[in-house]
Amino acid sequence: MKRTKPNLRKADIWNMSMGFLGIQMGFALQNANASRILQTFGADVEHLSWFWLVAPITGMIVQPIVGHYSDNTWTRLGRRRPYFLAGAVLASLGLILMPNAGLFAAFIPALWVGAGMLMIMDASFNIAMEPFRALVADKLPSSQRTLGFSVQTVLIGIGAVVGSWLPYILAEGFGWGKTAGEGEIPLNLIISFVVGAAILLGSILWTVVTTTEYSPEELEEFDSEELENEVVEEEKPSLIHIFRDFASMPETMKQLGLVQFFSWFALFSMWVFTTPAIAEHVFGVAKGDTSSPLFQEAGNWVGVIFGVYNAVSAVFAFFLPKIAASMGRKKTHAISLILGGLGLISIYFIQDKYWLLLSMVGIGIAWASILAMPYAILAGSIPAKKMGVYMGIFNFFITFPQIVNGIIGGPIVKHLYGGQAIWALVTAGVFMLLGAWSVMRVNDVDGDATIST
Repeated sequence: MKRTKPNLRKADIWNMSMGFLGIQMGFALQNANASRILQTFGADVEHLSWFWLVAPITGMIVQPIVGHYSDNTWTRLGRRRPYFLAGAVLASLGLILMPNAGLFAAFIPALWVGAGMLMIMDASFNIAMEPFRALVADKLPSSQRTLGFSVQTVLIGIGAVVGSWLPYILAEGFGWGKTAGEGEIPLNLIISFVVGAAILLGSILWTVVTTTEYSPEELEEFDSEELENEVVEEEKPSLIHIFRDFASMPETMKQLGLVQFFSWFALFSMWVFTTPAIAEHVFGVAKGDTSSPLFQEAGNWVGVIFGVYNAVSAVFAFFLPKIAASMGRKKTHAISLILGGLGLISIYFIQDKYWLLLSMVGIGIAWASILAMPYAILAGSIPAKKMGVYMGIFNFFITFPQIVNGIIGGPIVKHLYGGQAIWALVTAGVFMLLGAWSVMRVNDVDGDATIST
């Protein structure tokens, strides 16, 4: 007889996702500062999206493989936790080395070292991150999944705020590294990345130590009644099954793919082009001037506003379970994406840097929903035995739009927008609105389930 997974204590739900605090702090440092670092090392604005391609490409390759093996292996640490730990160690090394790429300039151009560290960091974030998504689905019954993914969103928001604001705090509060020589990274950025590496490793160790996992036998009892779309495989699991699973993905997952395409195309534009857009459109920095104090000030301010949207995301995530229970997951996500799209478009009309904070409110609401609602909808449509691999495959719908944007985004900015990065943000807003339209056409399989808060 099928057993129902027991509800977990809220403390247990927080512990099992604590590693996201460090992962997102690392992501925030990368998102707010990677373009700035690469420009300092000599990258042109129209080439930034090409350097950023390494991130989604590694994610597309790594996450399904990690999901597959975490579904089909069991160690003394369990099946998800070994990947948390390995990813944390590798990501921490990448965080330390990226802003220090100039140390290797005698052997390899600093720009290429920086791009290489960007690849290592993102591959490692992906190794650590997707098993966290699968762990929520492993451990929680359907009634607690929205809560579980919302807790992850809160921790993501907290980590992102700290990571985004840290360079600004060190520069303005302590006077560290407000300026640097041409081709050099300011001290505040170097220290921020080292601190981020330490918190990343510590927070994931917290989850590893405090969280247990259900054994394969226990999961079998919980999942004794398979979903209709699951294929029973008798042969030994192998990588070829990833392609089979991709071909037989549930209809809900395909529908969510379109939503994810619009959402993550927009997010990639925001992460890549916000620093040059704000520097030129709001701060009045001359195109290509990456060594002036004003450019560094603009870069620090981008960290501040990114911290604001992540802070809004963390607060809004507390309310997501109740809002979704009242309005439904699809409508909640659609409204959130509309607010995010309007926030991105509004940046074009802003000349005072403080008004950018208002734009970030809408973006923060959209970010909270993007991190929770698609996963909450998806989890009810896929078989528990394949939770890891399908969560990894679902990452394809995150990485593919970023790869498309990475290939065409730079040339569009150069040839269509005349080198004005601000128009990339306006385009991102339009894509966010298209995501809101597409989510209303998704079939939420267990959307009527009681959502525990």
